Amino acid sequence: MLPIQNLKKTTMNRPLANEYAGYYGNYINLVPEGNIIDLMKSIHIQTQEILQQIPPHLGNYRYAEGKWSIKELLQHMIDTERIMNYRALRFVRKDQAELHGFEQDDYVNVQQETERYPLSVFIEDWEILRENTIRLFKRFNEEESLRSGIANQVTFSVRALAYINVGHEIHHMKVLRERYLNQ
Repeated sequence: MLPIQNLKKTTMNRPLANEYAGYYGNYINLVPEGNIIDLMKSIHIQTQEILQQIPPHLGNYRYAEGKWSIKELLQHMIDTERIMNYRALRFVRKDQAELHGFEQDDYVNVQQETERYPLSVFIEDWEILRENTIRLFKRFNEEESLRSGIANQVTFSVRALAYINVGHEIHHMKVLRERYLNQ
């Protein structure tokens, strides 16, 4: 069996503005220049270092009334990346069925397990998910990365979804450092 690291290096150029909903430009603009797969790895290493420093008892900490706890923030990141990966898989396989959007607050509000499970579960889930995200996007060639589909009434390219994943992580780690951890 050919190990995933021996596959040809994936190149995905930064998506054009017509490849995603304008709102997601905020995330895509946070992604530095470089190979997106390498960035998925390096940004994730930085994230894991931050998450490993959080004392377990702070998992339910909220920096203000009505804001997500640290565990809810991680659950949001996990849910969003899973949805973006699902969209990418559908689009790369040329599935032209229009996909619905999702309301992030509704997803977090029904996640009662955030209080039941320790912070370490969310950190481990995030680590496993990102490894699977890397494996998914690493298999797409340039032509496949340009394929697109409709989600929430907007056209997204596969490569835009890769960049959204990375930018979304960068955004939330900045929020975590500044508002939760005062770094």
